[in-house]
Parts: sequence; C-alpha cells; structure tokens
Amino acid sequence: MEIAPRAEFAKAIKPIDRRSVHQICSGQVVLNLCTAVKELVENSIDAGATTVEVKLKDYGTDLIEVSDNGCGVEEENFAGLTLKHHTSKIQDFSDLINVETFGFRGEALSSLCALSDVSIFTCHMSAKVGTRLVFDHSGKITLKVPYPRQQGTTVSVQQLFHTLPVRHKEFQRNIKKEYAKMVQVLQAYCIISTGVRITCTNQVGQGKKQPVVCTNGNSKVKENIGAVFGQKQVQSLIPFVQLPPSDDICEEYGLNPADIPTRLYTITGFVSRCDHGIGRSTTDRQFFFINQRPCDPTKVSKLVNEVYHMYNRHQYPFVVLNICADSDSVDINVTPDKRQILLQEEKLLLAILKTSLMGMFGSDVNKMVLNQKLIDAEGNFKTTFRNDAESPPLETRDSLSQNRSGNAKIAVTAARLRETFSLYAVKKSTENPNLPSPSHGQRKLPTFFSVLNSPDKETGSEKVDRSGKVVDLSRPDVIDGKVKKLAESPYSGGDSALAGSEMGSRSLAIGNHFNSESSSSSFGEESRLHDEGAQREGLERNGPISRAECGTDQRDRSGSPQQIPRYSPKVKRLKISPSPLETKDIQMSELLSQCDIPVEMARRTVPLEFSLNVLRDRVKKLIVQQEKKAEVLHYRKFRAKINPGENKTAEDELRKEISKEMFAKMEIIGQFNLGFIVAKLNSDLFIIDQHASDEKYNFEQLQEHTVLQGQRLISPQNLNLTAVNESILIENMEIFRKNGFDFVIDEDAPVTQRVKLISLPMSKNWTFGPQDIEELIFMLSDSPGVMCRPSRVRQMFASRACRKSVMVGTALNAKEMKKLIVHMGEIEHPWNCPHGRPTIRHIANLDLISQE
Repeated sequence: MEIAPRAEFAKAIKPIDRRSVHQICSGQVVLNLCTAVKELVENSIDAGATTVEVKLKDYGTDLIEVSDNGCGVEEENFAGLTLKHHTSKIQDFSDLINVETFGFRGEALSSLCALSDVSIFTCHMSAKVGTRLVFDHSGKITLKVPYPRQQGTTVSVQQLFHTLPVRHKEFQRNIKKEYAKMVQVLQAYCIISTGVRITCTNQVGQGKKQPVVCTNGNSKVKENIGAVFGQKQVQSLIPFVQLPPSDDICEEYGLNPADIPTRLYTITGFVSRCDHGIGRSTTDRQFFFINQRPCDPTKVSKLVNEVYHMYNRHQYPFVVLNICADSDSVDINVTPDKRQILLQEEKLLLAILKTSLMGMFGSDVNKMVLNQKLIDAEGNFKTTFRNDAESPPLETRDSLSQNRSGNAKIAVTAARLRETFSLYAVKKSTENPNLPSPSHGQRKLPTFFSVLNSPDKETGSEKVDRSGKVVDLSRPDVIDGKVKKLAESPYSGGDSALAGSEMGSRSLAIGNHFNSESSSSSFGEESRLHDEGAQREGLERNGPISRAECGTDQRDRSGSPQQIPRYSPKVKRLKISPSPLETKDIQMSELLSQCDIPVEMARRTVPLEFSLNVLRDRVKKLIVQQEKKAEVLHYRKFRAKINPGENKTAEDELRKEISKEMFAKMEIIGQFNLGFIVAKLNSDLFIIDQHASDEKYNFEQLQEHTVLQGQRLISPQNLNLTAVNESILIENMEIFRKNGFDFVIDEDAPVTQRVKLISLPMSKNWTFGPQDIEELIFMLSDSPGVMCRPSRVRQMFASRACRKSVMVGTALNAKEMKKLIVHMGEIEHPWNCPHGRPTIRHIANLDLISQE
C-alpha cells in the first residue's frame, strides 16, 4: 500500500472550533490533583474566606469538594462563572502589574468543567437563599435551583479527568503519589495564609473521614507552622535575619555594591538550625513564597541547600521564606499554574540570601553548649545556660567559670581545643629534652627516608647507626659518627650530597663526578658500597650510570684529569641498610644482567602432516567468512572512554546495548591482574571488576531478602507525624516491618497520635531511629507500595556486601568467573557497585580492529 505525499493532505487554514479549543487548552491548565485543589483553594482565599474546608473521597479520584465562607457569587455573575477567560480580577493586561489576588486568568473553573462534572453551591451576602448550579463540559449552566446554605461557596468536582481516558487511567494509577504532592502544596497555603482556617479530610470508601491537615486561623506564620508540623518542628527554627550582601559575595555574583538598590527585597521567614540531627534527610519541608504566593524558585532553593551543606553536609533544612518585592519587578504570568515567577534582580536576591544565611549559620559554628551551672567564688550558683540563644560567648564563659577557691579557671575556647587535638602536636624528645621544639614552619612530613633522619644514639667513643651497627668514633675515616664523605675533595659533588641529605637520604656519596648536564639532574642520586669487594655501583633515579661515568680516571669541570681514590677490599667499611627504592633498583639491575646469558636448547625434529585438500578447504572457508563480514555493516556501539568523567555516558551505552540475557552468553577469556575478568560477547571485549560486580549482586540480594530484627522498646514512643505521613505509614506497615520497625495503632486515638513506635531495628553496631522512619515515609510517598530502604540501611548493606564479596587479588577459575558474570544478569542495576565503582567497561571491538 503506497502512502500519498504529505502535500496532498494540505487543506485550507481555518480556525479550530471553540469547543475543541476549550478541550485542548483545559488539559494544559489543570494538570493533576494538586493543580485542581490549588485553584479552588486560591479562589476561596481570594473571596475573603476565613474558613476553607477541603473534602476528598478516595484521595480525590471520586470527589473533590472545597467549601468556604467567603462573599459568595452574585446572581448576575452565574453565567460567566465557568466561561473561559471570564474574571473580575483584571480588565486589561496592564492590571497584571498590580494584581494581588492568587487567581486572575479566569481559566480554572472553565478547565475543570471540561475535565470533570462540576456543580457549585453558592450564597451571596445580599441573597436570601443559596443556589445550586450544575454545568456541562462547555461551562454552560444546565441546572439552577434554590439551595439552602450559609454565605459562601462550595465547588464540587467529580470524576476528574474522566473526559480524557488515557490521563484518567494514569491519574488513578498514580493517585497515591498525586495525593502526596497535593498535601505538600496545600501545606504551603496553610503556612502563609494567616487568619484563615484551612482543613482537609479524606474518606476512603465508606470509612471515616481522616484529617489530613488543619490550621486554626492563627495570625502568625510561626503558629501555622506549629499547627501543621507540630511544636517540635517550631523549636528547631531560627528567624531569618536579612543582611546586605558582602563585598566578596557581590564580586562572586558580578554586582557593584555602589549600584545595589537598598529596599528592593525584604525577606522574612524561618530556617532550621544547622546542628546535626535537627535537619531533615529530604527536602520535603521547604516552602518558598514571593509576595506571599507559593512558588518554586529553583535557584533560591538550590542556594539555600548549598549554604546549609557547608555547615551540615548530611541533612537538609526546614525552610519557610517569604520574599517581598515591588510588583513591577515581578512577573507571575509565566506558566498556567503560576508556580514559576521571574524576578528582575535575581542575582541581588541570591547575594542577599547567601550573605544572610552564612551570617546566621556561621555564628553557631564554634559554640559549645555547656549544661552546667557556673559557681562563683562563694560557691553560689550564678546562672544556667539552656540553649545557644541564651548562652554567652565562650570567652565570657571562661571569665565566669572558676572553682570555689577562685585559683583556677576553666578555659573552654575553640583555639585551646584545636591545639589540644591537633594532628601537628610535637612529641617531647626523650633523648635530649633540652632541644627546642621545632616551629610549625619547620615541621616536615615523613618521607620514604624518614627512617634515616632521626639522631643517632651515642655510647661513649662508639656510636650506633640506624641499622644497629656500632661505629668506632676513633677511626680516622669517621667524623661525628658518620663515614667521611668525599665532600672534602673537589670531585665529591658536595652540593648534591647536601641536597640529598636535606631530603632525608643518608646514603654514602661515592666519588662520582658528573658533567654539568648530569649534575643538574643528580638531586636524589644515591650510591652505596658492597662489603664483598671494592666494586662500586652508581645508581641514579633516572637510570643506571654509564661505564664512562664510573671510570677511575675522570675529569673535573675545568677539564683536568682527577684520580678517584680506590678502596682496598681489606678495609672495613660501614654497612648501611639500603632504602626500599635502592633495593628495588638493585634487584632490577641484577635481573637485567641475567637476560643476555646464552642458553643451550635441545632441538628435536617433529614431522608435520600436510594435506593440500585440507588447505584448499580452509582457504575456501576463510574466503566465505570474509565475504560475509564484508556484507555486514560494522559500527561502533561503544564510544565512551574508560574515564571517571565519562562514567554516565558509558553506563548509558551499556544499558542501551546489553540486556540481562547477554551476560550469560559472554565467553570467558581470562583473569587480568587478579582483579578483573576479561569476557567476550560476539566481537566485543569487556573488562569486569570481579569485586565490584560481586558486591553489587550481594548488595541487591541483601536489599531484597533481608528482614531486619527489631529491638523492642521499654515503652511506646510518640512519633509526632503529620496526618498524611501517618496515613502513609499505616498503609505501608509491611514495608516498615521488613525494615525492622514495628508500631502499635490505636484507631480510636486522634489523628497524628494513632501510631506509636514499639520496636527499632538494631544490627550489630548499627542503630536506627525516628529520622529513618521519616525518610522512609518520604520515599513511600513518591513510590507507594514499593519495597525501599532508608539510606543508613543501604549503607549497612553496602558495607556487608563489600566484606563478603570476592576480593581483588583472588585467583578465580573459569567456573567462578562465569558465575560472577551470570549473576550480573540477575540484578536490576549491574553497572556500578553500591559505592559507585564501575563494574563493567567496554575495551574494544575485534571486528573494527581487524578491518583494513
């Protein structure tokens, strides 16, 4: 069947009918459950409501209902209430600059009508009785009847997305995930909306209504935070203190301090302290507002987390920040959900935030909380410091803290602590205590030759060297306990000897004199004497010394011959233990000296069978194979280099080209360096890290099958969970039990207090706590019902998998290597070990190598 050219389908350009436009655009305004609830709550707050109640059935798939006590809708506005782009907030585009309401486009109710069944119950303050309105998918009224209710409006949305079958099915499949996102967005409106009481409940089937979130109409943001997340969260917060950007940070962001406006941004809010254990394991409690409008400023949130990690690298802060700016420097009309907002001077905002956060966190870095009562000279208690906010600086504490007699003071300063626990603390010399301790600038790091650097032990007229031999100090060739070096003679190379001694090399300098070219590279040159004879060997770091350089008659720099004194084999010489590098060089030179020894080999004659027919057949087969190869188009499947910078590219290529079944088909070539397996798949050669691959297999087995044993607590422990986190925990109880956590559930208790912890997982020296429960809840809110582990459990499993895996240096036979490779095809992510080390990399394609 032939397909006609695309040009034949071209028709006249005509406008799309209004109904189709409405359906197309509506799906781009209301994207998910979160957007639907957000738009309805914003409408209620814009109507001046002081009470907003959100009711969900089956997490919102069946029903979304938002009721308020706002001003209501007048009867003359019923017809335009759900029509596209009908609004009372703005009249023309210029009004966007001064808009202060959450909504202003007139799209939300119209889009909800196109995507679901919408009915509205409203009663205006001037009306005597309320009205029930039912709308069709075009936003037109199909039913209008009186309905008794108090002043306000109720919007009921049933069967969201049922007009779009594909999206409706996807919405139902991911409803738990959508529900968790909706709750987080609703929490933002609960925090910022002071004077408004917001409640949310969810009813599953015919069960009871379960509270999700609730505020009390408090007048302060901090009180709203306590109502949503509990007083324990409030106690960990510090108020945001705005500071002008410092000169260094202005330079970092390319700002001129003289041109910075002073009152462009005003930032208020709260951030959790940077003490370890106070932060959170995830970013689930970070709320940002611009002019009290919830938004998602990516750069701002990234900066806040980066600064927090400078002081607490393992956790994330709780953040509530409201950024107030002039309306003419903010653009909120960017996306339909109004979560993306553009700012005129964004770099200035980032500079202010960074300076302020560093000032807030930096003041707490070297503080030490002393939970002790200071005693005055008379023995009376003076005061008690309870927390960081009330405690004075450490210097003040030093001046105040003293014992009863008043003779001693407790010095608790960061400098003294740093000096006490410093790695550079100088040990007192037991041999000569009168020697002054070297200053910090004189201290040297230990080197390979540090063994030869310490002072020698003297015993009378004899001296003990490093190797333990006794040197006679009365010998004429010994000066200060050392054999005379030839530095006294002009051919000794005194500078090189001194330089070598300064680097820690105490080996003897034999009278080797080099020309000007070799003397510049003789730093670190070493020579030694053998007891067996008078033969002298000159070893140089860059290679062995030539015979011409080791001759007995050499010339000095002026060209005159100099006679090098020879040593008699009868003279006793000091034997010094060579350094490891010397020993290695000597063994290498001895090995090389044996390479050219002639070896007699016995030859034997073996008859070789030859058949011209066999040769002809083999040639024919080779020709056929070459023809087939020529027909095959060879291309490179793997281009990434074996380089840490290209790990992601290499993993993407392997994931694309290698399936799980291919690992079992790989052919074992052999083992390389007792640490890597070389395998072949068709024409591709791969190198596999035997330890990393076995570690990943063991890790995934532990992740999937291990059930941690719990340690029962003496008494049940309250968890202070939010309502939504409590419901997530109850629904995924089996996953928590596999992780070693156990709970008791009291259905009659009030929400947020129904679950109590009765057992914690313990495994050898690993202990876990409520912070791991919160992390697990966050992971389950993203992937409900999926078996997952907290990060600390993963670390424990990774450590155990590493210890039980095949180590580098273990010789493996073909069967053992095949087993490791087959195991790679049985795990989900075989490309790197739990610690991030690559498991397999492509080496080469044999076909490409053999091509001409």
